Amino acid sequence: MFGLDDIAKFFWSFLLVFPAVSILHVLGHGLMALLFGGKASLEIGMGKKLLKIGPVQIRSIYFMDSFCNYGELKYDNRITNALIYAGGSIFNLASIFLVNTLIAKDVLSENIVLYQFVYFSTYYVFFALIPVRYSENHLSDGMAIYKVLRYGEKYEINN
Repeated sequence: MFGLDDIAKFFWSFLLVFPAVSILHVLGHGLMALLFGGKASLEIGMGKKLLKIGPVQIRSIYFMDSFCNYGELKYDNRITNALIYAGGSIFNLASIFLVNTLIAKDVLSENIVLYQFVYFSTYYVFFALIPVRYSENHLSDGMAIYKVLRYGEKYEINN
């Protein structure tokens, strides 16, 4: 049962752990775009722009949504675009594997923060890869992968 002692854990996970998972996901898209010769820009959060560091903008409601936009690629084909769309989930899966390995090797100790990180990362991967259309201009990563592999259609990433 959720009690008063759980409120601090909730805010910790909501304001720090979940945004970290989201940022890692968006970084995955951006770094994959860079790998294939594109330029990427990241927007962390929504609302008023707080600061801009290179291609990264951080907004006031940093814990709510993130976006990656990328430009023309040097290596532009269906596979490279599909890998960019999958990049966020690839990074989330790699982080899950890394955290679990470090715990298994006794480098890190099990704790609630790491549990939440792995839980939210798993959640992110699952929902990112379900092939659905959220709105006319907003596809899940899974639907973007399907569309680019099947039809060659490219979409802007908004995760």
